[in-house]
Amino acid sequence: MASPMRNLLADLDRYVQSFHLFLERSTEHQSMQAFVERQLPDLIASIGNGKSTINVLSIGGGAGEMDLQILSKIRARYPGVTINNDVVEPSADQISKYKERVAQASNLENIKFTWHKETANEYQSRMDAEKKTKKWDFIHMIQVLYYVKDIPATIQYFHSLLESQAKLLIILVSGKSGWETLWKKHGSSFPLEDLCTYVSSADLPRMLDSAGLKYQLYELPSHLDITSCFIEGDREGELLLDFLTETLDFAKTAPPELKHQVLEELRKPGCSEIRDGKVFFNNSQGVIVIEP
Repeated sequence: MASPMRNLLADLDRYVQSFHLFLERSTEHQSMQAFVERQLPDLIASIGNGKSTINVLSIGGGAGEMDLQILSKIRARYPGVTINNDVVEPSADQISKYKERVAQASNLENIKFTWHKETANEYQSRMDAEKKTKKWDFIHMIQVLYYVKDIPATIQYFHSLLESQAKLLIILVSGKSGWETLWKKHGSSFPLEDLCTYVSSADLPRMLDSAGLKYQLYELPSHLDITSCFIEGDREGELLLDFLTETLDFAKTAPPELKHQVLEELRKPGCSEIRDGKVFFNNSQGVIVIEP
């Protein structure tokens, strides 16, 4: 009998709900913010040298939280320079929130925003159809590579759009995180349905080396409070389980044995640590900065 399990992306509203809860319960954005504060200024130190305009491409920009912080660093490094920021994001709701954030923000003069409601693959197809090869000074793909059809080809395509001093920044789950343990063991049981691929920072060096690309790797420690996942019927716990397994209503649709195994795995040291009676999932991220 076919499994009733469906991929979480089949219901974009629930995906966004689970994603926002994940951000509330995790230190992901805090760890990324620390990276933007400490390491990004050095990485962008030469992207705009001698330029009157800096072109930035955000793939999967979401609601813009990280985008605006990245832009503020670029603006601080190159005061007075015009920044063209193009955002590729498939969710209309996320684009709407991004636009609200821009409308409420101060200090965005000199930054021009253009939004494209499309996926990374759709962006590439559109550019190919229009025979356009616009070059960019900074491209970032934060938590995007799980949703592209061909990861090496996607990286090579966006790498080909870099200007001579540009950088391509990729952030995704670390090969040393609980995601790696959970997905290597149980990922084949989750309903990916061509909507999602499991990939971590551990998979990228092989792809980048074989393509002959130069890159730097960074680790961003982060954790996620998943204590509510172990409370039967807890709505927030169910949303977090959906996010961790990329499965719509995992708690209700997963076979009992799989649900039991996943909950057992999530408690183990390979995935989480228990502190003060709470369960903290290892949500560490890997950052890859690719040179032109």
